[in-house]
Amino acid sequence: MSLVASFQNPVADAQFSFRRILKALSEPGVSVQLPAMPGFGALGSASACVLLTLIDSDTPLWLSASLNDEILRKNLRFHTGAVLTDAPSVVSFALADPALDSATLLAFPCGDEMSPELATSVIVQLEALTGGTPLRLRGPGIESSRMISPQLPDCVRDYLLNRPHRFPLGLDFMFTCGEELIAVPRTTRVEVF
Repeated sequence: MSLVASFQNPVADAQFSFRRILKALSEPGVSVQLPAMPGFGALGSASACVLLTLIDSDTPLWLSASLNDEILRKNLRFHTGAVLTDAPSVVSFALADPALDSATLLAFPCGDEMSPELATSVIVQLEALTGGTPLRLRGPGIESSRMISPQLPDCVRDYLLNRPHRFPLGLDFMFTCGEELIAVPRTTRVEVF
């Protein structure tokens, strides 16, 4: 059977996940725990929680090739009604792995002056949220600064350090590993420590 159970308690777990995702986005760099659940295929628990909480039939989703298997597609369609697309230029959400390349990253919508909320939220499933290049975060939701060191793909680290879009445009990032999530929204300034 290729369908996997979603949340144990669908309403309570989705509400809890939503609050934890909001905490991560409003306090950039803070690691939050999401409910433990089986992933879908190569998809980990935290990534599955984010997708089950935020994706629906109105949010086109792009998938990295290594995560895009039949088990994931069937489960996303069944649990969320997700519209899957291979065109990065039309998506609301993107699920990426460490092999994400710069051309694809820059193809994701970054919003526009009148509707910056139309930017893509990029979920990157990582090997670890520690052990990478130390980065200092500053901006809204951070009292002075906060340090993180996820093992980011080079193109994501370069994007965060040299934001190519003028604020309020830009991509929002959520980094997952196991049951943990760290977010770095477009309002956050990032520098190598």
